[in-house]
Amino acid sequence: MSPPILKDSFGRVMDYLRLAITDGCNLRCVYCVPEAGSGPTNVLSLDRCRRILHVLGSLGIKKVKITGGEPLVHPQVAAIVRLAKSTPNIDNVTLTTNGLLLASLADDLIEAGLDAVNVSLDTLDKERFHSITRGDYLPAVLDGLKKALSSSVLAVKVNCVPTANSPISDLLALTFLAKDHNLHVRFIELMPIGLGKNQVGLDPAALMTAITTTFGPLTPVSRQFGNGPAVYYSLPDFKGKIGFISAVKSCFCERCNRIRVTADGWFKTCLHMDKGLPLPLDDEAALATTVIEAVKAKPASHLFAAALSEDPLSPEDRLMSRIGG
Repeated sequence: MSPPILKDSFGRVMDYLRLAITDGCNLRCVYCVPEAGSGPTNVLSLDRCRRILHVLGSLGIKKVKITGGEPLVHPQVAAIVRLAKSTPNIDNVTLTTNGLLLASLADDLIEAGLDAVNVSLDTLDKERFHSITRGDYLPAVLDGLKKALSSSVLAVKVNCVPTANSPISDLLALTFLAKDHNLHVRFIELMPIGLGKNQVGLDPAALMTAITTTFGPLTPVSRQFGNGPAVYYSLPDFKGKIGFISAVKSCFCERCNRIRVTADGWFKTCLHMDKGLPLPLDDEAALATTVIEAVKAKPASHLFAAALSEDPLSPEDRLMSRIGG
């Protein structure tokens, strides 16, 4: 029997869960976590992940993204991937990571059934990597990326968040990764959440112009490569594709299909809005009722471009690492 359809008041079907299994992280990226850290770490236990996945799978969730914080610092991350893959109705399980621990954990994740991995990487320059992440771990991240690419079953993407201070040369070097490797490079527009409110993102149009000037015309690709809202392009003689996720300049909320659970058990229906409910994680029936009612109240759109002082809803003011980006 097919699961019910989890639908909001605007007719959008929710079939994609972003599950933050911890809000702890082993890096301190300047747009995500303060240098001193973000305080006590929340971790979802394997048992609570089981209840969440069982209930949401029964409500129509088909795709799960394991996030954080940094999910690979969770001691049971491979077990959670295996659990998600074995949950009825869930057929696609992916993970977003900073890549620092990926080389050592990739085999376990693949054996557990992971379908795809996104590696967050903003530069290939060692000094600028340190400036962005406050860590000297670029070689380890590149080893993790190499390990992921060596798999014949794992789809691989690189996620980059350009800021106005990002050297174009760095972004072009990341673009070039898709030329000779079977991976997709996605440029994600900086969102005004958490520490991102204090920085200026790079205009996606400026980056597209630089890429076109350097590598040739960007040809739109109609196919989607994953569960998210990226718009993809091909480049001449490139094995992989280039994607752009422009939530601020090009709002895509009308086709939103995602819900979120944070590491402290909060159910979010919109990344930007502090709109949701604490989940009763020890009562599956109550959990299902809570999710159904919260989805009905999902906002029509984020308000990145609006004056927040006029916002009748409460905008999200927590750090990006606390809400599972």
